[in-house]
Amino acid sequence: MASSISAEHRRDRVLELVRQKGFCSLLELAEATGVSESTVRRDLEALEEQAAVRRTHGGVFYVGGAPKLLHFVDRQAAHWEKKKQIGICAAALVEDGDTVLLDGGSTTYEVAQRLVGRPVQVVTNSLPVANLFVSSTGTDLILIGGYVHSRTGVALGQYANEMIARLSVRRAIMSVAAVNEEGYYNSNLLLVETERAMMAAADEVIVVADSTKFGYRSLSRVAELGAINRLVVDEGISREWQERLAAANVNVLIAGPTLDTISDTNESKGDRRP
Repeated sequence: MASSISAEHRRDRVLELVRQKGFCSLLELAEATGVSESTVRRDLEALEEQAAVRRTHGGVFYVGGAPKLLHFVDRQAAHWEKKKQIGICAAALVEDGDTVLLDGGSTTYEVAQRLVGRPVQVVTNSLPVANLFVSSTGTDLILIGGYVHSRTGVALGQYANEMIARLSVRRAIMSVAAVNEEGYYNSNLLLVETERAMMAAADEVIVVADSTKFGYRSLSRVAELGAINRLVVDEGISREWQERLAAANVNVLIAGPTLDTISDTNESKGDRRP
């Protein structure tokens, strides 16, 4: 029993070290915990099974839960399995070599975790998202600056918007707080302005939203219903909403054990940049 407890405590220590740095080598972890590299490998195997880390040549990346910002404490656990499936589905839309713009939503964070280590260029205004990629040798990271909102760790405001306006990306992937017949909403006025800038900078706009967001509104509207290219949602979305989105020329992907494409009418929408 004692050795089991010791192993559990050691793995907690290993996970915290990787979380703090984003990436650690086997040698670093062995020296920090006072055990052999073979023991560290076994610990990492167990942590990888828990989807907390991802092993790579020479070390390991952190891909576990978000930093303990209030935004993530409140939201990451809610409907987590739905968000996870949406993240897997949306990440599969990103092609190697893409430049992808990610906002700071909890569902977008699930997308970001599936992009760690891939040969893509990530642009983000989110400190939690950026932390996933800062030590990833396979991914280029561009961090947007500006006023940082303390609850979310997201850069907002004039400076952020001006920087985004100078960029051109293949895809923008964004979370929203609510969706109704009039469009997509978020609860922060500064965030809404920044997300509009993100949409203008992208060839393709993808919204990721779990099914509990539908039929509601929030403080400020980001865009009308048909202003995006794709929406990725879980299997809880109603047939009525599927049809409504298809009528708005939005390509809908339902994330789950199988992926079901509801509408392909959006494939020819083309470049959204002004």
